[in-house]
Amino acid sequence: MPTPVRPPLVRAATPADAPGIAAVHVQSWRETYAGLIPDDFLERMTGAEAQARREAFWAQNITAGQDVVRVAGADGTVVAFASAGEARDHPGFDSELFTLYALRAAQGHGTGRALLHAVAAALRERGARSMALWVLDVNPTRDWYARQGGVEGGEKQDGDLRELRLGWSDLGRLR
Repeated sequence: MPTPVRPPLVRAATPADAPGIAAVHVQSWRETYAGLIPDDFLERMTGAEAQARREAFWAQNITAGQDVVRVAGADGTVVAFASAGEARDHPGFDSELFTLYALRAAQGHGTGRALLHAVAAALRERGARSMALWVLDVNPTRDWYARQGGVEGGEKQDGDLRELRLGWSDLGRLR
């Protein structure tokens, strides 16, 4: 009988995780958005300079401690991460899921769900009651968020890219 695959361990990120987070951020963009968004935009978001900027950003962000940042790892390697904090442009929601990225190899094993729930729990501990996020309309994970209970409610356009708001009005009811 095969051993069931368990999601990687989820924990609070440390500044030492910044290189791994940046690598997952870049690779997951490549895996998710190739063929869905313009190639030149994807290259700007995933090239070596972008990865270096992301690494510096994550080191600073984690050190500052303002946002909730969680990582999922296997064998000491970051395979997925999520971040959240105070809502920026989501009227009616008090918190926002900024990022949730997983390497393709880490998907389908409960990793994303574990990260989503860990971030939501940390936000609730900080007093948040609701959460929203922006997701590209062509992003295949849009349906995944809906299966987790996220409800569509708004959109914005950034050049050729269209983003949709999904939200949970009650974090306690997150599936």
